[in-house]
Amino acid sequence: MDIAPVSTLPHRLSDRAVEVAPGVAVAFVIAVVATLVGRVVPLVGSAVPAVVIGVVVALVRRPTARVAPGIAYSGKFLLQCAVVLLGFQLSLGTIATVGLESLPVMLTSLVVCLVAAALLGRAFGVERRLRTLIGVGTGICGASAIAAVSPVIGAASAEIAYAVSTIFLFNVTAVVVFPLVGHALGLSPHAFGLFAGTAVNDTSSVVAAASVFSASALGFAVVVKLVRTLMIIPISVGLAVIEGRREASAGLDGRNSPAAARPMTARRVAGLVPWFLVGFVVIAIVKSFVPMSAGSLSGLVQVSTFLIAMALAGIGLSTDVKGLRSAGWKPLALGAILWVLVAATTLATMTLTGALR
Repeated sequence: MDIAPVSTLPHRLSDRAVEVAPGVAVAFVIAVVATLVGRVVPLVGSAVPAVVIGVVVALVRRPTARVAPGIAYSGKFLLQCAVVLLGFQLSLGTIATVGLESLPVMLTSLVVCLVAAALLGRAFGVERRLRTLIGVGTGICGASAIAAVSPVIGAASAEIAYAVSTIFLFNVTAVVVFPLVGHALGLSPHAFGLFAGTAVNDTSSVVAAASVFSASALGFAVVVKLVRTLMIIPISVGLAVIEGRREASAGLDGRNSPAAARPMTARRVAGLVPWFLVGFVVIAIVKSFVPMSAGSLSGLVQVSTFLIAMALAGIGLSTDVKGLRSAGWKPLALGAILWVLVAATTLATMTLTGALR
């Protein structure tokens, strides 16, 4: 029996660690700086500064061959690990309680957003992967959803960076506009929490908008936002199936991989589910049944946030700025329309379900 692969595993892992260490170190330093920026200006968080710093560094000096493997490692594997750790923010009890009230509103706004992203994005000529990232970022949870979906659809660094920046722009706008809308409509703190938790993207912006409206709106808004994060799972699985069918069709047409064109059975669908999404669900289940201190949970959430910053730093460092420029104004216009649609759909659904009170 050949056990060479097992016997050489420690050596191969050591070589891999040495290979990625320089690039990971660069991403780590950028993430530290971005985290400090996020603490000074909580509204921006750490994700966007990490992308921006990475892009600026790459503009000044392109990453060398020595740091490139670690940058790629940070932008992919560390990002996936961060998504797994997001599961510590949810428990089955929280999902059930808040989900019963917020699910109709969340699902309606999500469906409208994704359908509009596909149709309008195609009409505007926005590239398929970029319009998908903007759609899930607007409809689910900003940078976290973009982080989860990007490896599923094979998004390029420039597309990820553009999508994150677009989502951030409308997050900032929402912090100013949403409290004004809430007061103008006479929303209760509970109703505004549902509105903000469903229609604002990143958690930091949900916290900011709810805090501006009233302190009593904050708690419910954050819980709604975290339940909304769970939509990452079915959307990513669905996209994985779509990507699998697209690859199968391409393989059949090109006669390069006829086997790929086999029917999409349940077993094949299961094989398309990314490991980090399985990990996300497992962590949420563990969180539901294993007691954990508030300090431990807070620490794990901070680790996840920092890993996302490292991942986005790696993405920024590897961004093709020319490709970003060539995207033009159309993706930004798409993001603006989707942002308005999600907010309007959320309010309309709340009215129909009696939650607008």
